[in-house]
Amino acid sequence: METLLASPWHQGEIALQKQYGVEARMDEIGRRVLRDHLIDQHREFYPLLQMVVLGSVDEDGNVWATLRSGPAGFLHAPDSSRLSVALNRDIADPAEAGMDDGASLALLGIDLGTRRRNRLNGTVHRHAHGFDLSVEQSFGNCPKYIQLRQFRFVRDPAVLSSVPPRESSALDAAARALVRQADTFFVATYADLRGGRQVDVSHRGGRAGFVQIGEDGWLTIPDFAGNRFFNTLGNIALNPRAGLVFPDFSTGSLLQMTGDAELCLEHAGARSLEGAERYWRFRPRRIVWRADALPIRYDLVEWSPFTLATGTW
Repeated sequence: METLLASPWHQGEIALQKQYGVEARMDEIGRRVLRDHLIDQHREFYPLLQMVVLGSVDEDGNVWATLRSGPAGFLHAPDSSRLSVALNRDIADPAEAGMDDGASLALLGIDLGTRRRNRLNGTVHRHAHGFDLSVEQSFGNCPKYIQLRQFRFVRDPAVLSSVPPRESSALDAAARALVRQADTFFVATYADLRGGRQVDVSHRGGRAGFVQIGEDGWLTIPDFAGNRFFNTLGNIALNPRAGLVFPDFSTGSLLQMTGDAELCLEHAGARSLEGAERYWRFRPRRIVWRADALPIRYDLVEWSPFTLATGTW
């Protein structure tokens, strides 16, 4: 008798897939697209990148998202089971605390100049030139809601910012202004499962100002039509924590936050946003502003047509 393999999704993801009537379809898709190795197409993609998004968890269980950059080739796959990441440690980055040897880590390879993106998660194995990430899950993502941008380096990517980070527990005026004008941010989440910790980091895009800052300090974030994997929301269903990073593409500054997250599947207050199928909320508990953190700048070239079909608050 054949034994059905365990679902490729965890219980948080399955619960949301079931709620929206796509459980059977996602089970079939997941068995095809979620892999424990890098396919050749992804192995060829990562070395083209000059920027990568990482998601990590520190020793206190706080989850952080960050952006790091390097010359083309700083990411490469020696074989199908690992991705090698040539990055120096950066103690100014709060996400660095979750990148020690043996840590669970998430990685998003995203090319803003082509809208290609691929995700993976696995375990860190540190070495003299950075670390290898052994692949536990690897899968591609569609290009929806990614604004097309052209990049340029403004300094050697090996040179870290000389501006010290600024830490707070509440959003100040500069942070609020960045969130209100942002059309892109990245979110890290995680769940502790029977097979170990699974961390995820993903992209979120919308029209400028698609993230709403409430009077109570909570951020309300629309969840637009997507692939129905529910990686982020499924993790939040099991573990109500998240880490957000808002990049200022014109200055290289990063606004990093870790805090509490909750699902709002039906509505968000008295007003809804065009294109949103559901919502989630985030309350920052620790905020780190890192001026000039990235040695790379991005100029907007073209809005995603999917983004332009959504509304604004």
